[in-house]
Amino acid sequence: MRIRLSHVVLLGLLLVLGARGASAEVLRWEVDGMTRQAIVFAPAVSPDEAGHPVVLSFHGFGDNAQNFQHTNVHVAWPDAIVVYFQGLATRRGLPGWQVEPSGRNRDLKLVDVALVSLRETYNVDDDRIYATGFSNGGMFAYLLWAERPDLFAAYAPVAGRLRSSVRPEQPRPLFHVAGERDRVVDFSDQEAAIEVARAVNDVDDAGGATTPCGDGCTVYGSGTPAPVMTWIHGGAHVYPRGTTERIVSFFQEHVRTP
Repeated sequence: MRIRLSHVVLLGLLLVLGARGASAEVLRWEVDGMTRQAIVFAPAVSPDEAGHPVVLSFHGFGDNAQNFQHTNVHVAWPDAIVVYFQGLATRRGLPGWQVEPSGRNRDLKLVDVALVSLRETYNVDDDRIYATGFSNGGMFAYLLWAERPDLFAAYAPVAGRLRSSVRPEQPRPLFHVAGERDRVVDFSDQEAAIEVARAVNDVDDAGGATTPCGDGCTVYGSGTPAPVMTWIHGGAHVYPRGTTERIVSFFQEHVRTP
């Protein structure tokens, strides 16, 4: 699903970027003989400044990085290096992401190559690297939890689910946003993913406190190293207003732990 913003909002975005000194560029990498790319927003830094957090962001099926950058993660967190990746053609020729391990693992390899490059280009804080995505991109965020748990401090899938072959094993902070009327990624499948996350993080009914965090928002295992936070809204397959701010706030609370 594409995320749409009016020209007025986009103009406001550009003004904010100018005010905060962020810069955007397109980075490209060769991965298994294919050119991959992303739009990268990086804050202006001095050589002696501490490392910056990194947020890897993945658009939904059929969308693109140019459009998905308007989720404005880089505006909500101007001190972070925010990377909006461009997916490759998948089914029906539309861009998207792998959602299960495969022989090629083209998107997992992209993340590996991109992180090496980002460390060479920017001052990266390795203990504050995060992954988020919408729909198909959210499923890829879940896959990253299962396949690259040592790289990331936390994950935030929006309207995503777990495929049967994807089973995270290492506890990591997770924030899942889901719509009760979602029929594209069925809400029941998202509930099942949340239950798996709570079990892996040992914050099911017997593990840790359950704390409300607003309308439809719950934190399971509040105060533990790997809580599961959920925001269940009444909408369908959408990226609700306020999602980005909630994701950034969640990420800012967590750093990578052994």
